[in-house]
Amino acid sequence: MSTKGSVNKESTTYVEEYRKVSTILISQPKPVDKSPYFDMEQKYGLTIDWRPFIHVESVSEKEFRKNRINLADYPCVIFSSKGAVDNYFRLCEETRVKISQETRYFCLTEAIANYLQKFILYRKRKVFMGKRIIDDLAHYFNKYKTEKYLLPCSNVGSSELVSYLTKINVDFTPVIMYNTVSSDLSDLSDVYYDVLAFFSPQGIESLFENFPDFNQNKTRIAVFGNTTFKAAEDKGLFVNIKAPTPEVPSMTMALENYIQKANNGHKAG
Repeated sequence: MSTKGSVNKESTTYVEEYRKVSTILISQPKPVDKSPYFDMEQKYGLTIDWRPFIHVESVSEKEFRKNRINLADYPCVIFSSKGAVDNYFRLCEETRVKISQETRYFCLTEAIANYLQKFILYRKRKVFMGKRIIDDLAHYFNKYKTEKYLLPCSNVGSSELVSYLTKINVDFTPVIMYNTVSSDLSDLSDVYYDVLAFFSPQGIESLFENFPDFNQNKTRIAVFGNTTFKAAEDKGLFVNIKAPTPEVPSMTMALENYIQKANNGHKAG
């Protein structure tokens, strides 16, 4: 990925220089429906491209069986993503396991809980949901604290989630059901963007796996989440735009806040 200028990895005196933003690369799939990104693109006359830096590959039935785990042995399942939901039910089907109608599902967000409707009937199951963080489910974990929980996860796991469940003494078993891997970005080798937006540490890893000699130069780096922020800093990147914060709870708000400063509030005509 081509760049201009440089950022000293050891520098502690970097001073933000607001330069006009015209192009942004979002390291996620393009939204299918309406999105505030589309509104921002039109409002400021931007070019916003979408390219997933990572993708998911399912663990095969053969590989999964090596765990010697019977999915039917777990009356409670914790879902932290839609991918976890997909692969849990896929492996149930491939291993010919019939899940009890009394199985309880603990979902990190309402969106994940709603996604369950692809696989179960709400009236026959027990579904609990949080608003955004795992602590939202603390009451339910306490209510069913003697149960065995299954945590479908990826190869990169979820250290914060695992630490939390361990801390509150939940009897859980993490099982890798899918792998998060870097996507091939070689076609971007000669492309320059004013802003690169990342949403996970794996996205940062993918950047450097694809472009080992990447230098930030004049590219602005936007990150979502503390773990993504740390991954960027560990790679020597200077983070110009960060979310969520009390002032800017979303990536789009953080980007727009920066663009208003960098582009002097200019709107496309």
